Amino acid sequence: MDVVRLRNFIEPLWEDSVIPSLTEYIRIPNKSPAFDADWVAHGYMEDAANLMARWAREHIAVLPGATLEIVRLPGRTPVIFIEVPATASDTGTDTVLLYGHLDKQPEMKGWSEGLGPWTPVRRGDNLYGRGGADDGYAMYGALSALLALRDQKIPHARAVVLIEACEESGSYDLPFYVDHLAPRIGKPSLVICLDSGCGDYEHLWLTTSLRGVGIGNLMVNVLTEGVHSGDASGVVPSSFRIARSLLSRLEDEKTGAVLPPAFYVEIPPERLRQAREAAKVLEPGPFDRFPWAGGTKPMATDTAELILNRTWRPQLAVTGVDGLPAPRDGGAVLLPYTTLKLSMRLPPTADAEAAMTEMASILEANPPYGAEVKFKGDRGSRGWNAPGIAPWLESSLASAAQNSFGRKHVYMGEGGSIPFMWMLGEKFPDTQFVITGVLGPRSNAHGPDEFLHIPTGKRIAQVIAQVVVDHYSRAK
Repeated sequence: MDVVRLRNFIEPLWEDSVIPSLTEYIRIPNKSPAFDADWVAHGYMEDAANLMARWAREHIAVLPGATLEIVRLPGRTPVIFIEVPATASDTGTDTVLLYGHLDKQPEMKGWSEGLGPWTPVRRGDNLYGRGGADDGYAMYGALSALLALRDQKIPHARAVVLIEACEESGSYDLPFYVDHLAPRIGKPSLVICLDSGCGDYEHLWLTTSLRGVGIGNLMVNVLTEGVHSGDASGVVPSSFRIARSLLSRLEDEKTGAVLPPAFYVEIPPERLRQAREAAKVLEPGPFDRFPWAGGTKPMATDTAELILNRTWRPQLAVTGVDGLPAPRDGGAVLLPYTTLKLSMRLPPTADAEAAMTEMASILEANPPYGAEVKFKGDRGSRGWNAPGIAPWLESSLASAAQNSFGRKHVYMGEGGSIPFMWMLGEKFPDTQFVITGVLGPRSNAHGPDEFLHIPTGKRIAQVIAQVVVDHYSRAK
C-alpha cells in the first residue's frame, strides 16, 4: 500500500464529503429509545439512518457489487447493512465485519456558549455536537477505508458494515438483527469496532476490554405523601438518609471502593502489564482531560491504579434522582420517598445478571426502620475481554500505527460497554478483534461540548485500510 496516496485520498474525502455529512447528522436529535419513548413518532432515527444511507449509496457506487439496505424489524430501531464483495476470488467466505452505531445520548446541560447538542460547530480540528464522535463517524470511517483500497486497486476480503441504532440503550434490539442477518453476516474472521476511546490523539489506542454494567432504581418509601417537616422530623425517618445508608452497603463512601467481594474478578496478568505500559504513555497529568471543579483530585495518585479502577474494578455511580425537588422548590416538607438511579460498572468478565441479583439482595435485606425498599433492575450488560491477538494482526497494527500516527500503538481497557462485542465473542470465539475510537481528552461523550477530533478520525480510517489489507494478505 502506498501510505502517502492513502493519506492523500482520505484527507479530501473527509474535508469535502464526510465532514459536511456528519455536520448534518449532528443536527438530528435522534436520541436512543431509552431517552425518547416516542422515537418512532418523532422520526428522527429514520432521518439519521436515511441521511447516512444516502451518503453511503452515493460513494459505494464505485465498489463493484456493493449493496446497502436499511433493515427494519417490526417495533425495532433500524440497522444499516452494507455488503462489499471480495475483490479477489480466492477469499472464499472470509469476512471482515465493521461495526458502529448512529443513535445518540440525550442533550445534557452545560454546553458552552455558541455550542449545543444539535448545533454542529467546527473549531479548528474539532467538530462539536452530539453523536459525531459517539458514534456517527464510524460508518464514514469504515467506508473511507474501503474506498481508499479501491483507489489503489488493492484486493481485500468480503466486508460487511453494520450500523445499529440502539447501542446507547444497551443494544437490546441488536440480538434480533444478528439472528435475522446471520446468513448475510456469515462468520467474520475479523471484527473492527469503531465505538471506543483513546488515551490521547497522538497514538493509536486499541481496546483490550470493556466493562459490563448493572443499572437499576433504588426506591425508598417512608410515607404515602409529604408531611410538615417540623411536625414529622425526628419521628419519621428521612427517605434520603435511608437511601444514603443503603448505598454504604455497596460502597465505601470515603474511598469509593465497592465493598462486596462478589463484584470483583481476578485481573489477568497481561492486563496489569498493559495498564502499567499505558500509564507511562499517559504521564504526566493523564486525566487532566476531565473538567475538574475547584481543587478536586483523582481517587488515586498512581496512574496505573486509576486505569485499573476504570477498566477492571467495579465502580458505583448515582446517575439520577427522583423525589427531591429543586432547591428553589424545596419547602418545609419531609419527603415521602427517594429514588436513586444506580449504575454499577462491572469488571469485563463478571456475570452481569448475577451482579444485578446480588445488588437487589444487598439493598433490600433488613431495610432500616422497616421502610419500603425495592431495587428494580433495569438492565444488566456483560463486559468483554479480548481474545489473544494473532501475530499477523499485531504486526499489522504496529505498521498501521507508525504509518498513520508516527508512533507505537498502545493497548488499554475501556470503562464503558459495547454489548455487541460480547455477543460476537460468544458467537465467533475464534474471531480477531480491533476495537478503537476517537473519544479522547475533552471529547466528552454523553456530556456537554462533545466533539469529534477530526485528524484522529482520518487516521483511524487509514488504520482500518491497512488492517483490511493485511487481513487479506495473512494467508497468502
